[in-house]
Amino acid sequence: MAKHKSKQTKLEVVRDPLPKTSKWESRKVHLIILAILSILMYVNTITHQYTQDDAIVITDNEFTKQGFAGIPALLTYDTFRGFFKVDGKEKLVSGGRYRPLTPVMFAIEYQVFGDMPEMGHLLNILWFALLVLVLYLTLERFFLKHDKSSHWRYMIFAACIIFAVHPIHTEAVANIKGRDEIVCLLGSLAALYYAIRWYDENKKKFMVFSGLFFFLALMSKENTITFLAVIPLALYTFRKATISTSLKSILPAIVGTIAFLVIRSSVIGWDMGGTPMELMNNPFLKWTNGGYVALSKMESLPTMIYCLGKYLGLLVMPHPLTHDYYPRHIDIMSWSDISVIFSTLVYLALGIYALLNLKKRSVLSFCIIYFLATISIVSNIVFPIGTNMSERFLFMPSVGFAFLAAYLGWKGYQKYPMIIKGVFAIAMIAMVGKTVTRNMVWKNNYTLFTTDVHTSTRSAKMLNAAGGTKSNKAARMKDGPEKTKLLQEAIQHTTKALEVHPNYKNALLIQGNSFFYAKEFVNAVGSYEKLLSLYPGDIDGETNLAISLRDAGKYFGEQKQDLVSAEKYLLRSITIKPNDVETNRLLGVTNGIKGNHVEAIKYFTKMAELEPNNAAAYVNLYNAYGAYGDDEEARINYEKAVRINPEAFTK
Repeated sequence: MAKHKSKQTKLEVVRDPLPKTSKWESRKVHLIILAILSILMYVNTITHQYTQDDAIVITDNEFTKQGFAGIPALLTYDTFRGFFKVDGKEKLVSGGRYRPLTPVMFAIEYQVFGDMPEMGHLLNILWFALLVLVLYLTLERFFLKHDKSSHWRYMIFAACIIFAVHPIHTEAVANIKGRDEIVCLLGSLAALYYAIRWYDENKKKFMVFSGLFFFLALMSKENTITFLAVIPLALYTFRKATISTSLKSILPAIVGTIAFLVIRSSVIGWDMGGTPMELMNNPFLKWTNGGYVALSKMESLPTMIYCLGKYLGLLVMPHPLTHDYYPRHIDIMSWSDISVIFSTLVYLALGIYALLNLKKRSVLSFCIIYFLATISIVSNIVFPIGTNMSERFLFMPSVGFAFLAAYLGWKGYQKYPMIIKGVFAIAMIAMVGKTVTRNMVWKNNYTLFTTDVHTSTRSAKMLNAAGGTKSNKAARMKDGPEKTKLLQEAIQHTTKALEVHPNYKNALLIQGNSFFYAKEFVNAVGSYEKLLSLYPGDIDGETNLAISLRDAGKYFGEQKQDLVSAEKYLLRSITIKPNDVETNRLLGVTNGIKGNHVEAIKYFTKMAELEPNNAAAYVNLYNAYGAYGDDEEARINYEKAVRINPEAFTK
């Protein structure tokens, strides 16, 4: 292959007034500091538990928990198949998901270390530190051939510091499942790095490395595909390469993409599914005439544009943070909303500036186009992603922001060195503090959900999650004021979730459970009945309704001495679960008290059939037959009870 002959024009690089001999310009020093900083930023997550989506890829994934034995299944099924455990359910997520690389990593870790979240968090930190170092080496490549003075190292060093400490990354690093974001960006940057080395050194092996890392990144997450635009853009901008040469640099990545798509299609096919009509899988629905209808593209677009504006806001001011932007934390926006108008104008300005300066090989144009390209795939504009937005979706695009901020700071440093130093120091201290404190929210699901519910106050999913975690905690507690308080909060959360999403099955289930634990059985029955009216035949709903009806009957019989109501609830319960031992016993007792001994005998007999080794069943039959006047049957059941438990008739 011939050497590249395109003219290499020096990029404009701002000169640092510091002496060239400063030890702080050392590449080695920069890399050491960045490695230590990256680790320290997240070291307080090592003792955390599994949280949020860790269940999907680790704790509740049947393939991951098989260790080495589960790897073939992880490679040959949809990523969600091991979580749902039933064929077809993974298609609830529109288009399916094929991201096997990090689940395979988790399976290996599960085989070696077992159920040990501490190791998962530690490895996330180390992968993140490696990513920051690769980012430095990649940015270094951008300027390596254009300025031998090395003053530009301060700029890329600052960009990497901004990336390393930015609080927007907490979701990707503090949540073990977020490793797919880390590995995806790591592989993408490595592919870019080797593409530039191929151009600089004209060695084919670097093309191979570029394609291989691109393929691995795709196997982690599909967002990698956006680097098909980033790689040639980088060569065009920082090497003054011709358009044809720039495009040639992505040939290995294209090969990797084709290989990935072939594998993906053979595993999950090309069926992208229809428009999901469940609000938790499609935020672009509206409640009309007692049901959901899909918004048109023009109706959805203002909300998408609003989210794009919010992404920019979170990069500049990452507060408040939350892991949940589901409906209606982000409400349905309209074209007349000032925030939508402002976001539209900002993005138009960015796009116009980038295009106008593209021919000039502008660094700012590169940063803007990089951001727009990498954010596009998670914007809902290209294709639906199932939620309005998420902070982890900024993980890859934030590189563009960090580079842009460092470059602008570097330019400003020339005229206002003390001001720039002061602003940078204050910003870094604030971001470090925010990241470290935000990490602690990811300690476990209870902490995460009960914290973020105060930010995502109108997210049905968040309200449901907070209600569920409080309800589950209360269920394990002894009766008392704290338990009562937790259950009332759980009921309030789920009630509000149902105001946002009226037919939210999980919220109805958790609301019913919370009423049940609070011994508000009639209210529990109401929640389960509504659930079953919307979702007939739901197993959890039917089971919980039967138990609530049974306990409501027990409550009215024992606490209220209202036998009519007690029998009404018990009869409804037994029609759902005819083989429930306790319901048969309670109906036997109720009929015995009413003097209906034949019915009492019927239910106690059923109880004995269900549990033939339960002495209490025969004690009940002895009493029922005795009250009925059948002394022989009473004697027979007396002997059966004593045979099973000699002390059956003693207190």
